[in-house]
Amino acid sequence: MHDLRSLPSLDPLKGFEAAARLGSFTKAAAELFLTQSAISRQIATLEDQLGVRLFRREVRRLTLTPEGEILQRAVGETLSRLAEVCAGLKAAQRRPRVTVSAAVSIASLWLVPRLAAFQEAEPDLDVLISADNRLIDLEREGTDLALRYVAPEAAPPGAVVLFDELVFPVANPRLAAALPPVLKPEHLAQLTLLAFESANKTPWFEWEPWLQGLGLGQAAPKAVLRFNQYDQLIRAAEDGRGLALGRGPLVAQSIAEGRLVALGDSRHRVERTYYLVRGAGGGRPEVDRFAAWLVAEAKETARSAAA
Repeated sequence: MHDLRSLPSLDPLKGFEAAARLGSFTKAAAELFLTQSAISRQIATLEDQLGVRLFRREVRRLTLTPEGEILQRAVGETLSRLAEVCAGLKAAQRRPRVTVSAAVSIASLWLVPRLAAFQEAEPDLDVLISADNRLIDLEREGTDLALRYVAPEAAPPGAVVLFDELVFPVANPRLAAALPPVLKPEHLAQLTLLAFESANKTPWFEWEPWLQGLGLGQAAPKAVLRFNQYDQLIRAAEDGRGLALGRGPLVAQSIAEGRLVALGDSRHRVERTYYLVRGAGGGRPEVDRFAAWLVAEAKETARSAAA
């Protein structure tokens, strides 16, 4: 890596680039709102620092030396790229942005797949998804909205219900088609179960109650694959790696698009609900628009899950 301390400062490089491009100290001075003598001093300083001549100063003519031509190409490309980046950063600051916090599972399986439709409708609004299983302090972290999965009594004031959750077995369509109508121990012995493990207690995502309900409490599956991220578990189920317990709102799109099939008619309602919580966004119109879109999408998900 080069020692950045050995690089000339930016102002002499800008003066050199303008003089080399325009072929005149006077024209370079006018473009940069400097005096001709200031440009001359910048070039002299740059030549002293580099130890080479950059220009041939002739009567009514200014030409680059071979060393000057090399430097012009490098400086011209660098300043042009730097100008593009700075313009892009300024433009990005002018674009309205909404920051949304969500657990990894709902961000990956529910929110992100729907964002393309929102971006088509609102191309000038940027959305930052912060996927994190922590319950962050929205005000302290400057977050506009959050999708929370909590018990009703734990929902913060003003939280808007998005949808409830039903849990039921799901499988890849090919795997589902190969299953008999009624599972017996010998069938379970040929199947892999995909299990979710979390630092929080989530007994409604455990297979044991389901197997007990099917009369298979004493039977053993071929294998159990355990995941600490629910979206990874569902991707494995879509790939036919085993049976999973589907969380209704989070697998609704996979079922609608034929990547998963719900098994049987049994459904378990979880005593937790998905909420939309507002944070630091205040009354900004872009936050209001995104919140309204989220609520509309949630209503559609709830209708699909109930169908």
